[in-house]
Amino acid sequence: MKKKIALIGILVGLLAILSGCTEINAPITAESEGVWNKYFVYPLSWLIVYFAELLGNSYGISIVVVTILIRLVLLPLMIKQTQSSKAMQAIQPEMQALREKYSSKDQKTQQKLQQETMALFQKHGVNPLAGCFPLLIQMPILIGFYHAIMRTEEIARHNFLWFDLGEADPYFILPLVAGATTFLQQKIMMAGVDNNPQMKMMLYMMPIMIIVFAVTFPAALSLYWVVGNIFMIIQTYFIKGPVIKEAKETGGAKK
Repeated sequence: MKKKIALIGILVGLLAILSGCTEINAPITAESEGVWNKYFVYPLSWLIVYFAELLGNSYGISIVVVTILIRLVLLPLMIKQTQSSKAMQAIQPEMQALREKYSSKDQKTQQKLQQETMALFQKHGVNPLAGCFPLLIQMPILIGFYHAIMRTEEIARHNFLWFDLGEADPYFILPLVAGATTFLQQKIMMAGVDNNPQMKMMLYMMPIMIIVFAVTFPAALSLYWVVGNIFMIIQTYFIKGPVIKEAKETGGAKK
């Protein structure tokens, strides 16, 4: 019960923080008010400007550098989330056996199922909520970085490679790369996992959505997506390397 209350408290706090997300078109400055602007968006905006000035006024390279830095900071949380996911996956056969044993829908049977499930979690040292907390911590940071890119006026006044950071990519190269890397990232993350129809649908829908957004949004945001996706692909490959190898071998054996 205490864990549920704590989780609800965190969610309420996040909702309060993210209530500032409607200011997407308002420029971010040191004078911007509100918890969301002051403690999330502006520090990240300042970081982008700082590295840009350090790197010869190149805001494109700055976005690349800051994206990698943020992903490195979040790496321990990603590892923790992956470990929790693996632990939950390892006890799935035992959980399925419990569901079959207590398949009746009456209240007493369901209470017994809950008790046995909690005992199973304790036996293996698994916390079913452990995978949620890293995600809850990551989301405000990633959304804040998205806002920092969209609301930092200096970014829109500079270009990088073949595109203006404040305008959509005129050749649609970044949107297509963003979509392709999103697909590859999700494909690697799903390796070794029994794909259900919803997961398969998301595998194809997410890249399409990213491409549609990237075609209309400033290229700076597409650059952030591409760099973040490439980092996540490398990160996921190394974290889930053995699982990916096993999935490939299993797939080859089936053929």
